[in-house]
Amino acid sequence: MPAPLTDREIFLVRTSLSKVAPQASEMTVYFYAILFARYPGVRELFPENMDVQRDRLLRGLLRIIDLVDDIDNLVRFCSRLGRDHRKFGTLEAHYPAVGECLVASLARYAGTAWNPEVAAAWTRAYTVAAQVMIAAAADDTRLRPASWGAQIVHHEYRGHGIAEITVQSDSPYQYVAGQYVSMETPWYPRAWRHFSPAHPPRSDHTLTFHVRAVHQGLVSNALVHHAAPGHRVRLGPPQGEMTLAAAGDRDLLLVAGGTGLAPIRALLEEAAASGMRRYADLFVGARTAQELYGLDDMLRLAQRHHWLSVRAAVSHQDIAGQQGTLPQVLREFGPWDQHDAFLCGPPDMVAAAVRTLLHQGTPPQHIHHDPLDTPVLNAPLTPPRPSQEFDQL
Repeated sequence: MPAPLTDREIFLVRTSLSKVAPQASEMTVYFYAILFARYPGVRELFPENMDVQRDRLLRGLLRIIDLVDDIDNLVRFCSRLGRDHRKFGTLEAHYPAVGECLVASLARYAGTAWNPEVAAAWTRAYTVAAQVMIAAAADDTRLRPASWGAQIVHHEYRGHGIAEITVQSDSPYQYVAGQYVSMETPWYPRAWRHFSPAHPPRSDHTLTFHVRAVHQGLVSNALVHHAAPGHRVRLGPPQGEMTLAAAGDRDLLLVAGGTGLAPIRALLEEAAASGMRRYADLFVGARTAQELYGLDDMLRLAQRHHWLSVRAAVSHQDIAGQQGTLPQVLREFGPWDQHDAFLCGPPDMVAAAVRTLLHQGTPPQHIHHDPLDTPVLNAPLTPPRPSQEFDQL
């Protein structure tokens, strides 16, 4: 592990960053402008539309600075970044170029707060992060590919903006039920989006994803409305800790909204295949009855396995049965303090469900969900402490 920064260096980078913060958006635009001007060969690593990437850089930088006095978690975070950057084609030679342009951008926007001592502290902070990323990428190279080529072999439109898409990877793709996968499409190169396989691993190495075309979502709309068998995609390495291994021997609470049912379904199918003896309560939510995607499949699974109970919740339609949002229904059927909870769906729904479970006494370490935004930047590094109850929400 690299030597940690001194207290003085930590003070300098955090103080100077606070001076830059009001102009952070302008600084990231300037950073990429000089990076591409000085090192034009780097431009091909980035998507054509840079809006998402600029925000990604800023949030990654902020998290590094937040962890700069916590060397163990800094190493975990930067190692994750280093492994994830392999799929972009990042090489060791790119890191000095990025560091040079980052320091130049900070110097421009820090104004009078910038001096040689601050520059040296930032150079050291970046060097520590880059060393960890480079080492992690090198280790990962010995274990697996940077990405996997795959071909779409089945595409079925399921209505309400949802398509079921099956891809066949060129080489075996290993993952665990409940994990998610980043995907690059031919229509928007280098724009990666995350989707969860809707099943445990298969012997034929196919993966089926349930993709919803979100409003103004370029990649999701292309996959739902333009993709067809024969089109090629690229898969990044699997990520995520929302797996059955995290549940110990407790009964399960599973909550799914929309296409968030995909990883929940994978967990249940794995549980069924393993002969699980625990009880599982599944709640599937939607705005209307017509949008209760995949509910029939889950009801059929419950008919075959006595340990599974399935309930649906509809929030915006007056029909017979359970009405209300998923957090409201959870509150009615709870408490769930003796269960391990797995949540997946729209971020607002997941956040509200987490608050409901915490209020009812479910321990934070028994609540599992994927990061609600860019996973590589927001995934928890260690289990949250009681005083940190899901601050990432």
